[in-house]
Amino acid sequence: MSVNYLSVENLTHHYGDVRLFDNLNFGISEGEKVGLIARNGTGKTTLLNILAQILPCDAGSVIYRKGITIGYLPQLPEVNDANTVIEEIFESENPQVIAIKAYEQALESGNHEELGHLIEELDKLGAWDFEARIKQILTQLKITKFDQLIGQLSGGQKKRVALAHILISEPDFLILDEPTNHLDLEMIEWLEDFMSRSKATLLMVTHDRYFLDRVCNEIYELADQTLYHYKGNYQYFLEKREERISTHNAQVEKAKNLLKTEQDWMNRMPQARGTKAKYRVDAFDDLKKRAHSGIQEQSINLDIKAARLGKKIIECFNVSKAFGDLKILDDFNYKFAQGEKVGIIGKNGTGKSTFLNTITGALEPDSGHLETGETVVVGYYRQDGMKIEDDKKVIDVISDISESITLGSGNSMSPAQFLRHFLFPNEMHYVQVEKLSGGEKKRLYLMTVLMKNPNFLILDEPTNDLDIFTLNLLEEYLQNFSGCVVIVSHDRYFMDKIVDHLFVFEGQGVIKDFPGNYSIYHDFKIEEEKEKRKVEKEKKEPVLREKPKDKPKKLSFKEKKEMEQLEVDMEELNTEKETIENELNSGSLSPEEIGDKAKRLNEIMEFLDEKEMRWLELSEIEG
Repeated sequence: MSVNYLSVENLTHHYGDVRLFDNLNFGISEGEKVGLIARNGTGKTTLLNILAQILPCDAGSVIYRKGITIGYLPQLPEVNDANTVIEEIFESENPQVIAIKAYEQALESGNHEELGHLIEELDKLGAWDFEARIKQILTQLKITKFDQLIGQLSGGQKKRVALAHILISEPDFLILDEPTNHLDLEMIEWLEDFMSRSKATLLMVTHDRYFLDRVCNEIYELADQTLYHYKGNYQYFLEKREERISTHNAQVEKAKNLLKTEQDWMNRMPQARGTKAKYRVDAFDDLKKRAHSGIQEQSINLDIKAARLGKKIIECFNVSKAFGDLKILDDFNYKFAQGEKVGIIGKNGTGKSTFLNTITGALEPDSGHLETGETVVVGYYRQDGMKIEDDKKVIDVISDISESITLGSGNSMSPAQFLRHFLFPNEMHYVQVEKLSGGEKKRLYLMTVLMKNPNFLILDEPTNDLDIFTLNLLEEYLQNFSGCVVIVSHDRYFMDKIVDHLFVFEGQGVIKDFPGNYSIYHDFKIEEEKEKRKVEKEKKEPVLREKPKDKPKKLSFKEKKEMEQLEVDMEELNTEKETIENELNSGSLSPEEIGDKAKRLNEIMEFLDEKEMRWLELSEIEG
């Protein structure tokens, strides 16, 4: 029987004059993993803030099961810049953390009586390897300088420390707002696997559709001030949402037909509107509301004109770029072709953004040169966005660039028309930029890039903060875009739909051109790794001698000596194995030592397998 962890009743909230949601009622049970989907500006983050009890609601109640722990990762988490990474992680109400702190204090003060009590407590909590687990999670999230001050970290690194803090605390109920932002593909896949195996109950906002598909077993859609519930993953949500909208609109069409009949009655029978007919008049008012409640899917028709692109686009000749000993490009040669769509992947720090800045001329190469065609118009959507004054009005952001925007059809639009085209209704045109949601700001920034009619589009992490519905429309636009597209993104679904090949940044200037999208590349790497391990194993395996036709009944003197030696070797290996396992569980190793010990443990296991196999072979002869 499932245990209810969260109960929400009649939850209502306004933002100024805008009603974000009205009388929401839902519950989340132990073990459920829920993805929350909504358009930008409809109140996803507000809802999470209310559920995390950071923001009060206008009406309704949020009740958690007594005794459960809650962990919340906001989009912009607050961390203490004066702490080191490890100090920030240890600022927790987790019982294991509290016990470890008390143990260290007792050790420092020489309080032996307290130490005895705390050793029992640490045993009971299974906390002896806790610090090792902390360092493992931080290392997976590419945070390896544990003594570094938080204030010295980038915004992305701070969010990763905050994410590690939440995961390490192991709360019963996790609330995560865009957890995959600032993670590279390797980290996302690790987090995906971690959350799939985790027993924690989860409520999450993310635009990562593969993550939703593989982790979540429930989807909530916030739309029309209401919450719709889908018991399945993202693909199930897509199917059932389409059915819901079709069914609703069919009912609306039926109500419209009935409304015509009732309208005729209302017009013909004014004298019948007495007490006996009052129920029919009331029913007419309800029918009128239903007939006007059809769901009109808002969409962005991204028919923006692209400037004509000639045969010569951007050509790289022996381009090299480095910062000290760190090579970014090493004798790089490439000629971009019309209509190609290339994705760029690689670990953080391998130079993806430097590459983009070099091919656009923002950075000079150390050697080699680039040639850009005369017709090339670059549209560069940067990861850090556009610097817009917070007190500036939305319409002024567009009109300051141009008073007329040309569409693919040849027609032009005014700034106001263009804003409506991108789902900014009239009432939002004179709103200050600071009042927009993160996704709305990104959509406004995307407008400023596309309205210049580029034919060479560079998109550096374009999916961050955009809602799934906007992403689907952007994907459709890019698929039909006739110019060149270069994309850096950690959104695997987005990459799979758009790119036809990849530049894989492997570090130190090594860039491989892979023919295919991300999923094809991912499967290729898995098979490559399997083959590599197979070859390495075959090299280590002893070549088994051919058995003679007449197997001797007794071991030779040499074979007896070999068997004795095998027994000695196996005992030594098992002792070393036990020692390493104890060291790994001690929590006293550095990340480098953990890696070395784990590698040696794998080697020992392989040696033991080999020696046990040979020992069994000899024991059969002896028997």
